[in-house]
Amino acid sequence: MVNDIESGEYSLLKDFRVEIEEEEEGTTFSLCFWVYLISSSTSFPATIIQQVHSDSVGSAPFLVLDEKKRMMLLPLLLLHKEAPDPENSTSWLEAPHASVEIEFPYEKWIHVGCEISADFVRLNIDGEIVGEKSLSSLINKDSPAGSFGKLALANIGGHCDSLQGYVHNVEVLPPALSIKDHWGKDVPLKLSIDNSSASEIEVGDDGVWSIVGGKASCRRNFSLDVVLLNASGQPVNKDVEVVASLLYADNGTLVENTTDAEAPLLASYDGIEYASCERPSKMLQGRASFKLKISQLSSKCDNRLFRIRFHMLKSGSYPFFEAFSPPIRCISRGRNARGSSLMWKRSTSTFHPVNISQSSRVDEGSLELEHSSIYEARPYSSSKRVRSGHYKLSTTSETDPKLERPDEECNSHPWTVNQVENEFGRSLEGRPENLEEADDSLSDSESTEERNSPFKSISSGESPISDVTIFKYSLSALTERSFMLKEIAMSASDNELSEFAHQVSLYSGCSHHRHQISIAKRLIEEGTKAWSLISQNNHYIRWEKAVFEIEEYFMKIAHCSSRSLTQQDFELLRSIAGCQEYLAQENFEKMWCWLYPVAFTLSRDWINELWSSTSPKWIEGFITKEEAESSLQGPRGLQEPGTFILRFPTSRSWPHPDAGNLIVTYVGSDYTLHHRLISLDQIYGISLQSDS
Repeated sequence: MVNDIESGEYSLLKDFRVEIEEEEEGTTFSLCFWVYLISSSTSFPATIIQQVHSDSVGSAPFLVLDEKKRMMLLPLLLLHKEAPDPENSTSWLEAPHASVEIEFPYEKWIHVGCEISADFVRLNIDGEIVGEKSLSSLINKDSPAGSFGKLALANIGGHCDSLQGYVHNVEVLPPALSIKDHWGKDVPLKLSIDNSSASEIEVGDDGVWSIVGGKASCRRNFSLDVVLLNASGQPVNKDVEVVASLLYADNGTLVENTTDAEAPLLASYDGIEYASCERPSKMLQGRASFKLKISQLSSKCDNRLFRIRFHMLKSGSYPFFEAFSPPIRCISRGRNARGSSLMWKRSTSTFHPVNISQSSRVDEGSLELEHSSIYEARPYSSSKRVRSGHYKLSTTSETDPKLERPDEECNSHPWTVNQVENEFGRSLEGRPENLEEADDSLSDSESTEERNSPFKSISSGESPISDVTIFKYSLSALTERSFMLKEIAMSASDNELSEFAHQVSLYSGCSHHRHQISIAKRLIEEGTKAWSLISQNNHYIRWEKAVFEIEEYFMKIAHCSSRSLTQQDFELLRSIAGCQEYLAQENFEKMWCWLYPVAFTLSRDWINELWSSTSPKWIEGFITKEEAESSLQGPRGLQEPGTFILRFPTSRSWPHPDAGNLIVTYVGSDYTLHHRLISLDQIYGISLQSDS
């Protein structure tokens, strides 16, 4: 965990000043920095950096935004013949320059690299060359004439109509160092709202949010996450807290308390409401989650719109360390939102009980595969065909249409988290009207679970983790479960984690959560160690370099030294990670949440033997559903019934209850392809029957 952000890392643009000695840098150097411009009443064109020489030659613009707000890099005085005339304040408008063709963005961190040579100037934006101009040098090889001596590059604004902003990591690089390397190191940060996390918010056609608020009996919870991202869009883990406050959208002043002296914005924790300013949210893995309520109605404030401000504590009053919601209209429960066009919820899936006897069509839920020799090899097939004896694999999933959905959850009761908190303590027997569905579609493994109400089977024993937390985890979407489980695993003991797993199984009516919770602490600890070793404190690492360490960790966890990962395996891992040439921490974590449960499954003795066997090859490497189906195709269509492939589902990542399970893709007796998930709980109970 990285400590609080140092305020000295960022400085005002108006304080920008760099001095360069030619004797130190020569006539070739690069000026690199990150800049964050703030929207203001600046008139254009406007100078960002001025070049000032120690000799009495005056000064001239060096880096400017033209009338169309496009960045321009100009020649250097005493170095280039085409340099602007210091005596003519408008001569730079006609000077040759390197420039970017698009408008320079505001309120966003942008990396700027200015390469200066005797023969050219080159402009780099975010590590890429966007403009270059060849120039004529004033330097004579036989004479020192044309040297620029001592040079200062500075912002000499400070006026109210000057460009306003911040800079970070200003550095002059010698020719031997790359601008792209500078771009990838010490990347600045920005706080942002993750709109995909929004819940219980209506969005109008005009972009205004409508939120039900007011009195305690009427107002609703709504949820939002804020994320701390670096300039490349990757989450950054910092030990900071974020607090939320309610402002008027028109002038940014704080909204007053209600007539009942209640805070206008409330934060809900374990079903208890607090003034939001009193309960900051701690960042975990670069994300802070908020469950909020608004007690002040817009109608009570002259129909003015509100806005929520999130800002980081103890990190300085920087605009990039605060995030603002769109304008908000807080309405009462009985009033319709104006022009609403979209309702943000964490989930809209509907709860559908599954009838296993109807969905399983092969031997009443069991898949019988004859065993002895491998099916004859064909050019496009690595599948298996067995001919004598039996493996009887008990399958527990639906048929293929739902099997590969990435968003399926293992919830057996269609209650939202908010509804549980509102009802908990009132009546656990009744069900309130107009319940809104949460993400309650079943996991594949849960389809065989008994559907008894969890309220009747909860143990009476004390648990160090509150019932509301257990409820919330059981009924939340997968992303929220992941964040909750990471936070719980960091502070809970093994016994507490085991008890939490037990309680979640009871509350949710599904025992398959137990395994994912039980491996949480090891998954996080091993993942943290692995990334630290792979990254060596860099923000990015080349994928080709990372794969060796990834493979070593995988083989160590899987307890397998005889079978290495193939290039095909690595390509699938890269696809899951969502990266290309470079691997960032966010990409690594996505990949790790899929890979670790798989490796853990393979560490089991019975499964380990299957994985280690390459002749016959019982378990394929890491392949997709489409690749499995393709491999079961022969020259004249599907291969013979009973031909099958064992694979790991690519859409199941921790903490999904089915992460790390195996899927059998096979040709059925009806000459169609089927997919069946083999639950971990039943893998360890499989018995091998022999006819010998």
